[in-house]
Amino acid sequence: MLTPYTFAVPSSAGLIRATFDRHQGASNARFTSLNCSFGVGDTTENVQANRALIKEHLQIDRLVSARQVHGDQVFRVEIIPERDEEIDGVDGLMTDKQGVGLMIQHADCQAVLLHDPVRSVIAAIHCGWQGSVIGILGKTIQQMRSCYGSQPRDITAAISPSLGPCCAEFVNHRQELPATFLAFQTRDNYFDFWQISKAQLMEAGLLPGNIKIAAICTSCTPDYYSYRRARRRGDGITGRNGSIISL
Repeated sequence: MLTPYTFAVPSSAGLIRATFDRHQGASNARFTSLNCSFGVGDTTENVQANRALIKEHLQIDRLVSARQVHGDQVFRVEIIPERDEEIDGVDGLMTDKQGVGLMIQHADCQAVLLHDPVRSVIAAIHCGWQGSVIGILGKTIQQMRSCYGSQPRDITAAISPSLGPCCAEFVNHRQELPATFLAFQTRDNYFDFWQISKAQLMEAGLLPGNIKIAAICTSCTPDYYSYRRARRRGDGITGRNGSIISL
């Protein structure tokens, strides 16, 4: 039986918001076993079976996901597709349609799941360190404001299991990260991206009490896929966790 991590976030009645670990799926070998990504070398049949298990568990009919590129583009789902759909070249998804699950695939990057209960709008964001640098969180919230009239003070946010400050080492941070991130450096070359995301969400207008951080590090928790752990042990090939939000 699937056992997703769920988020105790305010104003979440009637909302599905969950991150699935790597267990109880159909994949094998290095993808054991609930790999959600078609793009890492697993078979199409295994990934389709895993996604079907997730849809059955959540009791949703459709999944919309993205072929993520560490950019800042956000796709608006305006109609419920006839079948599951994966959108090229975006790292954010948003909709006001019921019954469709927005899914982020991640292994150390954050899935940030947003809900506006006033306008009945959701968004799902893939946010790795590059997404943090280019500000995808604030840009998605701005898209929610312009497309749906969402007010940031109404939005709740959940930050998935992801790379924690214990393992977020950036030896080239002077070239990769802006100087403003130094305020979140926990020791030499290590950064707290959970708190970076919280700060960026608050800068965009979210209330601190409306932001929930899972505070589970994927790199040192073997229940989740982790690219960094796979790199330490070999070639970096691994599966992807799935985080889903749905009205």
